[in-house]
Amino acid sequence: MLRALHDLHGYAIEATDGPIGHVAEVYFDDEQWTIRYLVVKTGSWLDTREVLLSPISLGEPRWETRTLTARLTKDKVRHSPSIDLHEPVSRQQEARFNAYYGWSPYWGGNGLWARWGTPMMMAAPPRPEDRPHVLAHDDDPHLRSSHEVTGYHLHATDAKIGHVVDFIVDDATWAIRYLVVDTSNWGFGHKVLIAPDWIEAVHADTRIVDLLVPRDVIMESPPWNPEVPITREYEDGLLAHYRQRQVLSWGPRSKETPIRSRPHHEP
Repeated sequence: MLRALHDLHGYAIEATDGPIGHVAEVYFDDEQWTIRYLVVKTGSWLDTREVLLSPISLGEPRWETRTLTARLTKDKVRHSPSIDLHEPVSRQQEARFNAYYGWSPYWGGNGLWARWGTPMMMAAPPRPEDRPHVLAHDDDPHLRSSHEVTGYHLHATDAKIGHVVDFIVDDATWAIRYLVVDTSNWGFGHKVLIAPDWIEAVHADTRIVDLLVPRDVIMESPPWNPEVPITREYEDGLLAHYRQRQVLSWGPRSKETPIRSRPHHEP
């Protein structure tokens, strides 16, 4: 099911032996556009410290009580490696963090979650023999804070278009399916959805998201109503609009040539 990330803020996180805290924000990577860590604000039992938890650690959610369960003990979380969340998280820190919990590094394969496959919330952690043995040592892991990226301005191929106000997440894979864009400052007054495949680059230094589509195509796309669940019919209509405007390939969910490249004459 697709869920607005804003709705997940405040969800309680339960360890196998008691409450850990609640979801404050997330870290996602802007290459696979997948949530890699939940930032969990702990209670007084851990001096209200903020810790990272991977979706790999989560068991079956209890949506009716706004609770996510973790296959971890509180003691395991207590002794997890300390990471300064006010600074960029390096790949070396991630490698240390994943090694402590025994998780595969997500950058170890071609799928969303390394070569052992995409985790579902009910999935067990990978077996040791399935984990990649070679860790990358790249200091640029493309991790982004959801709080940081919220507010970034979007630039279409020909004009500014709006700013990021939320993210739409697939709760089975933790992939970010859409950015929610508020266009009200540009005189249109509604929210639209932008798929990651339509994004050219994210610039942290200027707080800008460059898109691969022109402004009028975005503004004329079906508006998004946060009060109405996103259905397959809505997504099909959204993709049909982009195909009709000749910026998407004919395949409704093809990722081979999903969108035209930015014309060479444009900056």
